[in-house]
Amino acid sequence: MRTDWNDLPKKLHAAIEAQAGTVRDVVPASTGNHADIASTLDTGNGQVFVKAARKLADRDGPEVMSLRREAAVNPAVAEFAPRLRWTAETEDWLALGFDHITGRRADYSPASPDLDVLAKTIHAIQNITCPDVPMLSAQRRWQKYTDNPAMFAGDALLHTDLNQDNLIITDDGRAFVVDWAFVTRGAPWLELMTLIPWLIGAGHHPQHADQWISQFPAWTTAQPTVIDVFTTGFAAQWRNAAQARPDEWVTRHAELTGRWAAYLLKE
Repeated sequence: MRTDWNDLPKKLHAAIEAQAGTVRDVVPASTGNHADIASTLDTGNGQVFVKAARKLADRDGPEVMSLRREAAVNPAVAEFAPRLRWTAETEDWLALGFDHITGRRADYSPASPDLDVLAKTIHAIQNITCPDVPMLSAQRRWQKYTDNPAMFAGDALLHTDLNQDNLIITDDGRAFVVDWAFVTRGAPWLELMTLIPWLIGAGHHPQHADQWISQFPAWTTAQPTVIDVFTTGFAAQWRNAAQARPDEWVTRHAELTGRWAAYLLKE
């Protein structure tokens, strides 16, 4: 559950306003769940998008670590990620301030022109040299899927959460990729694999999603047996998650990954 801006500690308010200027208005983000605070602040220096997370008693928690990953990778993805303006840290909290982007969420439905924007964005991400900064590794992140997690290793920079809300398109047609909380180093085909459920959820038949991602060499050159292994583990992970936490979005993602597995594995 998100924390209300007014409930934040005064020290954090002061640290943020020292960077951003006096806060005049706060508009919470309508989506996302990887930070305690995600809001657009209207300040004396203009608008800024702020994400903040509370630390654990003796160390960074998962949300704080995700913010540190976002901050570390931001210079490498400056071509299409909102610019990180500043960080603010107290003994209990970490906050990041990004350029505020005004635009609309992408449309992934079949025949949408935004699919071309998505394709160009993926190509651009896969052409970036993965920076040597702290991030998740694919073989560790998904090691439970196989006895040989090295099959997921690679040197590609992966966003791994390219859902429609995380691709913002401005009025002049520029695309911005937001929320790099799960940035990962691994095999390039993993970016396509994690995208597939979002395509199916937007109305694509699994076969059509398969055809669409086949435009990427990273997919067509991947070993089918490795893709099968990941697909099996991916579906099982979300099926187990839905049983343990039957939130609507978790149940929905479990259904989508299950549909993909049924198609690919002919279950």
